[in-house]
Amino acid sequence: MLQDSDRIFTNLYGYQDYQLKGAMARGDWDNTKALIEKGRDWIITEMKASGLRGRGGAGFPTGMKWSFMPKEHALPAYLVVNADEGEPGTCKDRDMMRYEPHKLVEGCLLAGVAINAVAAYIYVRGEFQREIHHLQTAIDEAYGAGFLGKNACGSGYDFDVYVHDGSGAYICGEETALIESLEGKKGQPRLKPPFPAGMGVWGCPTTVNNVESIAVAPTILRRSGAWFAGLGRENNTGTKVFCISGHVNTPCNVEEEMGIPLRELIEKHAGGVRGGWDNLLAIIPGGSSVPLMPKDVCDTVLMDFDSLKAVGSGLGTAGVIVMDKSTDIVKAIARLSEFYMHESCGQCTPCREGTGWLARVMNRMVKGNATMDEIDQLQDMTKRIEGHTICALGDAAAWPVQGLIRHFRPEMERRIKEYKKRAA
Repeated sequence: MLQDSDRIFTNLYGYQDYQLKGAMARGDWDNTKALIEKGRDWIITEMKASGLRGRGGAGFPTGMKWSFMPKEHALPAYLVVNADEGEPGTCKDRDMMRYEPHKLVEGCLLAGVAINAVAAYIYVRGEFQREIHHLQTAIDEAYGAGFLGKNACGSGYDFDVYVHDGSGAYICGEETALIESLEGKKGQPRLKPPFPAGMGVWGCPTTVNNVESIAVAPTILRRSGAWFAGLGRENNTGTKVFCISGHVNTPCNVEEEMGIPLRELIEKHAGGVRGGWDNLLAIIPGGSSVPLMPKDVCDTVLMDFDSLKAVGSGLGTAGVIVMDKSTDIVKAIARLSEFYMHESCGQCTPCREGTGWLARVMNRMVKGNATMDEIDQLQDMTKRIEGHTICALGDAAAWPVQGLIRHFRPEMERRIKEYKKRAA
């Protein structure tokens, strides 16, 4: 259980002032100059010591990512913040931008020092107009106070922050597609290598990080990497904002310690499953792209990267989607298949053709209008998509279907048998 004294996002619910005065009262921008003057190497060392893993889904160590940026480069370097939160079931970044925008802006500045960047571009999902307004307000206030721009915080370091609103394309949550969109092109992922640290936006060295990864950095640097590493479990350290939605009594965003048991997370913060824990059917623990888990797994699993990977799922964005026994589980996954079909950029043949095929077969599976062999064909098709595309959207389309077949194959078979009986 996370103590209030260890909470990073103390205004996650917007009860207090989101602007500069309120942010500074909560500890933001507290002697930021001293942190800047400690320099790149100290910042990266502390971030590595914290054990922070990227909060956008992939879980790559943040300090290590920053260290990949070249120390000396002929071209300007940039920080790009991925605020294109389009994963179904995920709504954490928008609350951080709406109620804690100064944490993100200060985090951009400190990350900029670590990677020797000249500017940060925060790429926000286009539908988040309120969040964009609050973020721009915070940036304007920071400029007005001398925290950004020329001689930021009086440190001698020049740094600018810009907000860029996207057009609501899920694919632009992938870092290279985001970079393409930021350059004014169609949002389509790039082949890697080259990686963004070598050639990113406008051909310059670039680091792309999620909102939460950047927003927690100032607190980590103030309180030390060792403090953050002391929370959670080994290799899964720190705090995490979980988004709990679906069939719970009180859906919410909540900051908790990594490694908290899933059942405790739901019963303590979301009022429990509607109708009681025994009414639980399944949970998607990390946003719609990770495989679901049936109740017997949910009983004991811990909410961190390694524990969820061990049971065949993933932490992803920590978008916890709870489904009770009233859920048509096959229809729920079919709906996700339609989403990934719609959001595929069409660049890779396995994804372009495969997501459409999955959606059409899954819609027939909802009614049972299929054969038993087609369940195995579905599984085979997901394996032909997974790992064979430029970006991870193919994997995201495949995994929900794989989870359904792994845990709810008897339900799929029952529907096929009943459909045959009705047709006979």
